[in-house]
Amino acid sequence: MTTTPFKPVAEQLAYLKKGSAEIIREAELQSKLEKSAKTGKPLRVKLGVDPTAPDIHLGHTVVIRKLKHFQDMGHIAVFLIGDFTAMVGDPTGQSETRPPLTREQVNVNAETYLEQVFKILDRNKTEIRYNSEWLDKLSSYDIVRLCAKYRVARMLEREDFHTRLTNQQPISMHELLYPLLVAYDSVVLEADVELGATEQKFNLLMGREIQREYGQESQVAFTMPILVGLDGTRKMSKSLGNYVGITEEPDQMFGKMMSIPDELMCSYFELVTDRKPEEIAALKASVTGGSTHPMDVKMQLAQEVVSGFHGEPAARKAAESFQRVFRDRQAPQDAPIKNVLVGAPQPIKHLLMHLGLVASIRDAERLVKQGAVEIDEQRIDDSRQQVDLSKPRDFLLRAGKKKFVRVVVG
Repeated sequence: MTTTPFKPVAEQLAYLKKGSAEIIREAELQSKLEKSAKTGKPLRVKLGVDPTAPDIHLGHTVVIRKLKHFQDMGHIAVFLIGDFTAMVGDPTGQSETRPPLTREQVNVNAETYLEQVFKILDRNKTEIRYNSEWLDKLSSYDIVRLCAKYRVARMLEREDFHTRLTNQQPISMHELLYPLLVAYDSVVLEADVELGATEQKFNLLMGREIQREYGQESQVAFTMPILVGLDGTRKMSKSLGNYVGITEEPDQMFGKMMSIPDELMCSYFELVTDRKPEEIAALKASVTGGSTHPMDVKMQLAQEVVSGFHGEPAARKAAESFQRVFRDRQAPQDAPIKNVLVGAPQPIKHLLMHLGLVASIRDAERLVKQGAVEIDEQRIDDSRQQVDLSKPRDFLLRAGKKKFVRVVVG
């Protein structure tokens, strides 16, 4: 048998652990990597995704990128489309039973999802599977046999189920089946490692237990943290408007990346880029030591992320556009960047109030009358002038002599 050359185990571990939340258990992962290096047989690393929505944002890519890191180390990336389980509905974090999706909805979402996923994963080195391949074929006997391998009391210890029971909210029987079904996926795929967000820990641990019940060696449960959104406080989410969509235009994406708080830069380098730990540490030291301005490091981060989804030429052009519109127009380097949701046009006086640039509508009207309000160096002469917020864009807003804000609409 021809062996696959792997990097030293210590080097693999250091790269794979970057940004991770929890590895259960790390000693098992090390042992599996050592065995893999000795036999030349790559690990099978599973990531299961239920395509419940067609589009993904940067927060979704954190765990996908970790799958890529295993792929970079020579292991088999198994990307599992939960086309069956998506119709059941993952109860994780749900305060009530949600309506199952139809197979048609799932299939449409899965197609779009895969197009986006291959912006990160190597298509030619990724094993794509659909769990309907085996879950559709389970007999009633198989389902009963699977259910017999886990205790109801253990299932109800799960936080979301426990909370709903305590609050006397209903739990449907199919929701109790969901963790068992995704655990059975690991049995069929013979997963050595399963990846998931921290909120998926229960499902990953159940996979370990069900594999043992079927006579397999337990997978390593490898969780990744939730990406904090552009507001610097809450989970990245479309509903909160603090997200970066990976199919957004390069300029829009770049502008949003530049709006993240400075203290999140290292976290973003860890979670949404392929930078090695020592490179990230060097960047952090250069900023802390004062030899590099945080804005310059953030420019590197933004360009790297945009390049990953749109290519280097588009990223370079977006960086040049940002430089031209923002930094070269005498706006201070530490000018705040504000995100505004796409919506109806607003009078400039209301937008100034909304962004906290004035204390009152009267102050806004006074600033406009003085000729002290500009959008991208174009003076605003009427406080009632409408500012277009109907589509993604970004612009530099000046209110007074020295008050600059970069507004990112998205």
